[in-house]
Amino acid sequence: MNLRSKKQIEIGCLLKQNTSMKARSTVSSGAIWLFALATLLISASKAFAQGDQLPPDHIASLSFLIILGVALYAYLALAVQTIARKTETENDWFAWIPIANLFLLLAVAKKPLWWFFLLLIPIVNVVVIIIVWMGVAETRGKPNWWGILMLVPFVSLIVPGYLAWSE
Repeated sequence: MNLRSKKQIEIGCLLKQNTSMKARSTVSSGAIWLFALATLLISASKAFAQGDQLPPDHIASLSFLIILGVALYAYLALAVQTIARKTETENDWFAWIPIANLFLLLAVAKKPLWWFFLLLIPIVNVVVIIIVWMGVAETRGKPNWWGILMLVPFVSLIVPGYLAWSE
C-alpha cells in the first residue's frame, strides 16, 4: 500500500465520522430547541396565569396544546428532512419552513412544482397530498399504498416516520 492510498483511507474514515456527527448534532440540536421552547411557553403561561384574563387551568390546557403542536411539527419536519436526505433531494432543511416543506415533498415525490397551487384548493388538496405521499413512498422503495394510509387518523402520524426511518 503506498502513501497516497493510506491518505485516501484516512480521509474516507474522517468523512464517515463527520457525517455521523452531523446526524447526531441535528437531532440533539432539535431536541435542545424543543426543550427551550417548552420552557419558554411554560414560563409564559405562569405569567399569564397571574393576570385576570384566563383561569390557570385554561392556560395550562393551552400550553399543553401548544407544546403538543410544536412536538408534532418537529417530528414531521424531522421525518420529511430524513426522507429528503435519504432520497438525496436538495435543500432538505426546507422541511422546517411551513410552506417550503410542501415544495420539498413535491420534489421528493418527483411531482411538478405547480401542484402547489392544487394544494390550495379545498377537497382537491386531500387527493393531491395523498398522491404526493404515494410518490414519496415509491421514491423510498415502499409500496405506494403507504400514501393512502395518510387518510387514516393517527396512522397518518406513523407513515412519515416509517418512510423516514425504515430501511
